[in-house]
Amino acid sequence: MRGAKKTALVVCPGRGTYNKDELGYLKRHHGDKAELIAAIDDYRRAQGQDPVSDLDGRARYSLADFSRGDNASPLIYACAYADFLSIDHGAFDIVAVTGNSMGWYIALACAGAAGPMAALEIVNTMGSLMQEALIGGQLIYPLVDADWRAVPGRRAELEELMARIDGQAGCALYSSIELGGFLVFGGNDKGLAALEKALPPEQDRFPLRLANHAAFHTPLQTPIAERGQALLGPELFQAPYLPLIDGRGRIWTPHASDPAALRAYTLGHQVVAPYDFTRALQVGMKEFAPDAVILLGPGSSLGGPTAQALIAIGWHGLAGKADFIAHQTEDPLILSMGMEEQRRAVVG
Repeated sequence: MRGAKKTALVVCPGRGTYNKDELGYLKRHHGDKAELIAAIDDYRRAQGQDPVSDLDGRARYSLADFSRGDNASPLIYACAYADFLSIDHGAFDIVAVTGNSMGWYIALACAGAAGPMAALEIVNTMGSLMQEALIGGQLIYPLVDADWRAVPGRRAELEELMARIDGQAGCALYSSIELGGFLVFGGNDKGLAALEKALPPEQDRFPLRLANHAAFHTPLQTPIAERGQALLGPELFQAPYLPLIDGRGRIWTPHASDPAALRAYTLGHQVVAPYDFTRALQVGMKEFAPDAVILLGPGSSLGGPTAQALIAIGWHGLAGKADFIAHQTEDPLILSMGMEEQRRAVVG
């Protein structure tokens, strides 16, 4: 039998979360949402694009196909929004919604700031525009050590290096996403190549270039912001019915948020300026003090950055990775719907 109802902050995933292990995610988990998936498929067909159910149902995973913005964005949206609809409201009271990068568009749907099909139009349009232009790229590098503790002086070193490279002829390099214990850089090819050459190897994986990712959340995306504003009208946006936390840590409150301002942020600032997922998550914890953080699928790659953001503010006394693992074992704080055991705790 379930215990007392818990409060939860819901976190929506960004790009790069539907990988080989997620192939078939919609079919496995959302056979009961045929009407929603059919509507998404019909929209995709009308755009001359592969239906999400066809992508999800492929026999093999291809990075070239599944990492494309025009495929990845709507497929991840379908999985994540369907997951949101699967949350057991008898066990959880959702107190706020946030997301990482593209997850902001998904968060609009979950919080009610855009209807499900309006949010799909936003997701699909922006993902397609990004793919068509594919301006620049992204690279990720850790700010923390293997125990998820901040490395003294590393942020300052990275910011100094970034400024130095950005000042070189032909190079463009910016901070793109604050992702828990990681800093994601966005830039043009020359800037990213210089950065990759200058950074020492870390943890056998980094620096890591992200496949088929443009220089999201940087001034390089100004043409994409302008195209998005021309294509996506004000009728797609409305005031949310759940508190919504954006990539600056601002809370958009129910019934008191201006849809025009929400659209201006979504298709303007959010596209061309850094996205601070760390701050958004920390604001959500401090302002709403939820009992749990529910990470929507597909995948579970946001688990580490979410835990790292909590460690950075000493949430529940967490000081490192070992503390977090011990806390998760005793009383799970983060529930990832992309992990079967944790998913069962969310959907009942």
